[in-house]
Amino acid sequence: MSAPKPDARERRPGELTAREFARWIWRQISSMRTALILLLVLALAAIPGSVIPQQGVDSLAVTRWKDQHPKLTPLYERLDLFSVYSSPWFSAIYLLLTISLVGCIVPRLFVYLRALRAQPPAAPRHLSRLPVHSSYTTDLTVDEVLDRARAVLGRRHRLRVSTSSTDGVPDDAVSAERGYLREAGNLVFHLSVLIVLAGFAVGGLWGYQGGVILVEGSTFSNNLTQYDDFKPGGLFTQQQMKDFRFDVNEFRVDWLKDGPRAGQARKFEADLSYREGQSDAKDYTLRVNHPLNVDGTEVFLIGHGYAPVITVRDGKGDVVATGPTVFLPQDATFLSFGVVKAPAAKPGQIGLEGLFYPTFEMLDGDPVTVFGDDLFPTLSLLAYTGDLGLDDGRSQSVYVLDKSKATPVKGEDGKPFRLDLQVGDTVELPDGLGTVTFDRVDPWIRVQISQTPGKGVALLGVVLALIGLCASLFLRPRRVWVRAVAVDAAGAGPDTGDADAGDTMDSTGGTRVEVAVLDRSGNGETDEILARLMAQLQEAPK
Repeated sequence: MSAPKPDARERRPGELTAREFARWIWRQISSMRTALILLLVLALAAIPGSVIPQQGVDSLAVTRWKDQHPKLTPLYERLDLFSVYSSPWFSAIYLLLTISLVGCIVPRLFVYLRALRAQPPAAPRHLSRLPVHSSYTTDLTVDEVLDRARAVLGRRHRLRVSTSSTDGVPDDAVSAERGYLREAGNLVFHLSVLIVLAGFAVGGLWGYQGGVILVEGSTFSNNLTQYDDFKPGGLFTQQQMKDFRFDVNEFRVDWLKDGPRAGQARKFEADLSYREGQSDAKDYTLRVNHPLNVDGTEVFLIGHGYAPVITVRDGKGDVVATGPTVFLPQDATFLSFGVVKAPAAKPGQIGLEGLFYPTFEMLDGDPVTVFGDDLFPTLSLLAYTGDLGLDDGRSQSVYVLDKSKATPVKGEDGKPFRLDLQVGDTVELPDGLGTVTFDRVDPWIRVQISQTPGKGVALLGVVLALIGLCASLFLRPRRVWVRAVAVDAAGAGPDTGDADAGDTMDSTGGTRVEVAVLDRSGNGETDEILARLMAQLQEAPK
């Protein structure tokens, strides 16, 4: 038999039930303060993704970073810093922000709808107590004054006409209000953040992004086997991939040769021939920030480099490796690192690794490259022979040479044998291992191919954010009251306490008009608004 539940009177002060605690948690999550904090946290959480190389954007840069920071790599991998935007902690912030914004917007939306249906508030009893007010007398009747007030204020205000009686004194006034769209602007702005988040979510779930390095003259077909790295969304299916292919016909770089920025690339572009499905081939010049769009799939040019064409012959004279080899740039001068593997060489496998200098020069006894253009291309390589780890079935990067079971090739002096080659040079390896020839240099480009179905939704959210922000900044919520009270020939009207001490009453009677302006946004232009309104009300009828 279960114990009876404790009576609410027996609870300690401040103790909450489960329902009350859940309500308290929801109020904290759905508060505007929490939403702003989460938005700031999301912005801070995105910083590592822009500083640290991301696996889905540039896997080669990630590999280089890991090689350069072996001690930090395990920690970064544990924190998912190489894939920030798909990490659990970033997704948690993303979802919490979405929930918080929904909790903020929905209640405010109902409050705003009620405010739209409500009438402007009735005129206060004592208009003279408002910060900005004035009054005057006129020969017009009360009805004529109020009709003119309706005509003047009705152009840009929502009106409420009230006729009431307070202590037996008739109170005829026109209440007007404007600036309802300011709150709408605030709601649209907050809603736009949700739309942007939804756009990113759609792109992250149904989109994909991949990268590939292509040497000049090569062909790419849009299928998974052609990518160097590929990052699909959580709900991506291979059927989403569009059927197209393109050839890299020519790559051009315009180098700055003079001035303080000499040696930097001013622009680079690649001439492509692409074909969608079975359609005819079309030409396109691919440039930075000018992607090729093929039925919603975009091809971006994001990098370039050099691929020296190296031919390796073994001790029997057979060609065991040939063709362009991609060397990866290490700095702004395009000093590049690369690896050549010849597993079929006899009597032993041959591996080469080293540096490519686009414009080689000796500076203070050290080899350097002084220009990114390939004006004097030079290779400096070390050779290895033995087991390169290519026969054990393990996957191995084409940019890494496994030297754990290989031995360095040494020259007659017993030092590691270094091959220094210019275009057209052939160097013979010691011990009859074979020869290495530097044939020419081909350029390569790195392209990013992505399909982002939610970018239109995100763009809509950005546009709405600008509209909502402009509305909330430039629209001013304002209330105006105009009260008209008949006075007798002695200048006495109903005792409302609203008459200014400096008012001068017409000895023949008339109507006293009291006007007040209240700006709900704290704007300092109320005096000008009041003066303009007074002039319009006292303007002689046409």
